[in-house]
Amino acid sequence: MRLLRASGRLRPRSVRAKIVSLLMLPIVSLMALWGFAAVTTASSIGDTERAKDVNSELLAPVGDFVTAMQAERAAALRHSAAPAAYEAAGKATDKAATALLDGINSSSSDAELLNASLPARIDRLKEDAGRLAKLRLEATAKGASPSTTYTDYSAVIEHGFLVTGALTGDRSTGAASEARVVLELARAREAVAQEQALLGAAKVRGILTQAQYAQFVGAVATRRELLQPAVADLKAAHRAAYQKVLGGDGYAQLQAVENRVQSAGPGATAVSAGFLKGWDSAASGVLKGLTAAETKAGTGATAKADPFGWDTLGASGVAVVLGLVGVLLSLLVSVLVGRGLIVELLDLRNDALEVAGRRLPQAMRKLHAGQGVDIDAEAPMRRLVGDELAQVGTALTAVQRAALKAASERAELLSGISGVYVSLARRSQVLLHRQLDLLEGLERRRQDPAELQDLYRVDYLATRMRRHSESLLILSGIAPGRGWRDPIPLADVLRAAVAEIENSPRVQIWAVPKVSVVGGSVADVIHLLAELVENAAAFSPPSTKVQLRAARMRDGVLIEVEDSGFGMNEEALAEANRKIQSDRVDLLDAKQIGLFVVNRLRERQGLRVEVRSSPGGGVTAAVFIPENLTRDDMPVGETAAGGRGLAPAAALIPHQRFNGAGA
Repeated sequence: MRLLRASGRLRPRSVRAKIVSLLMLPIVSLMALWGFAAVTTASSIGDTERAKDVNSELLAPVGDFVTAMQAERAAALRHSAAPAAYEAAGKATDKAATALLDGINSSSSDAELLNASLPARIDRLKEDAGRLAKLRLEATAKGASPSTTYTDYSAVIEHGFLVTGALTGDRSTGAASEARVVLELARAREAVAQEQALLGAAKVRGILTQAQYAQFVGAVATRRELLQPAVADLKAAHRAAYQKVLGGDGYAQLQAVENRVQSAGPGATAVSAGFLKGWDSAASGVLKGLTAAETKAGTGATAKADPFGWDTLGASGVAVVLGLVGVLLSLLVSVLVGRGLIVELLDLRNDALEVAGRRLPQAMRKLHAGQGVDIDAEAPMRRLVGDELAQVGTALTAVQRAALKAASERAELLSGISGVYVSLARRSQVLLHRQLDLLEGLERRRQDPAELQDLYRVDYLATRMRRHSESLLILSGIAPGRGWRDPIPLADVLRAAVAEIENSPRVQIWAVPKVSVVGGSVADVIHLLAELVENAAAFSPPSTKVQLRAARMRDGVLIEVEDSGFGMNEEALAEANRKIQSDRVDLLDAKQIGLFVVNRLRERQGLRVEVRSSPGGGVTAAVFIPENLTRDDMPVGETAAGGRGLAPAAALIPHQRFNGAGA
């Protein structure tokens, strides 16, 4: 449940937020993919830059130092025969050692991050570079063993290969061949250098010892095992240089000498002039060619690598560029489509609110007021074209037209009903006035009390029928036929209202203030009070009385009609007051027409009418007549009866028949 509530809070509420969320989801996904490609490309660029730094600061100096040590080792084993060559080789090694130490000291790469064992290997190689002078003294000392010299120099060279091996994990670039293959080729070149050094030492001494022979055979086996397979694993661009060396005459002569020495075995024969003919030049040429090919495939290719070139970026660079273009296009299209969709939805919403909040209610008010409405002008019909939103707008217009048409037909129906009311009421009034005139004549001629009482009862019924006919006119918006020019005392107005109901003896009229009602309002006030008094009498027990009180207030006259019935609940009271005070009257609601008549009279005369519960449990209807509809008839110095309160007078005013026929 908590997850559901949390998801409900996170869910976008507005249409704008929903559309933005819907459009941003694929864009964010695309941006994430583009970011991954960008990070991968940046990582490739960084790796290339780091590889170039490692190559220039460590790998290339180490390779040059190893090559120089190989040459010095060969010269050291023949220093007695060629001391000048040994001295020159030493100077070259010193130069390479200086470059190596400078590169190590200026390296910006963290050796431990490149390889955990690299710092210890670099320190050991630095120590070897610092012990070169001691190594040379031992190699040139009287009685020095060629085997020891060979082993010491080979150990330094091996330390260099260990540093190179530790660096191979971080030296790969798109331009260079695989570091493992280049390292194998370097060891194959070391095997050729070992062969040259061993045969050179044997040639100086004139004999190939058993140990030297074993080392020579091992070096040949190593070279043959590593060289050919490693060359096959190189990139095609780098393989050509090796194939040129391997296909040359020097390499063929090198192999021929190796075969002869292996066949001759240890001893003086293996190093005789005939066996080693052309060996030095062939071995030197092969070493030179292998060194150049190795540099081109490894350090040279890395040094020339372009961090922003195709070999480095490749497909990832294209993906980054195309991804960026795709993200920008997606953003542009999403913004344009989303903005257009939001604008269309907002326009549709505004149109719907305009119709629901202003245009449709305004048209309804015109229809209820009896004014005609042009449906085509209020809601012009749209053609069903365009997308779904346009079709929704067309549907809303159709709904508006249907509502206006229904309201117009209802207004026409009400107008027709009103016309029927008016016609029937006019005809009934004519007949009722003739009937009342006949009854009045009969009442004057008859002297029998019983018959006279029956005539009075028929007169009451005719009076009530006349009031009901007037109610039809009032509901139809027509003024009743009765009217007074002069003000009528309020007491006579109350008696006239009571006279228009059937159970008039049940109504008690208490002392009334000396106030008159202006002539133009008398008929409506009588009719309104008659409706309220009749309602009170109808909804109270026959044995109870209906109290009719009037009191003078500061700004008008308050009249209360109180019954002793069973009362009304709050909901029924609220509904009755709504019908009395509402601006709209539904003539099709025939349940409480009397309340609608009161509504029309109240609105026409500016009265205030309210129904509320009475303290005795019944219902009290209060009618307030404003000051402008009354005239004070109290003589100067006389106190108004009842004051401002609603306390009854001391004595009841006797009920008298009043037919309201005033001039």
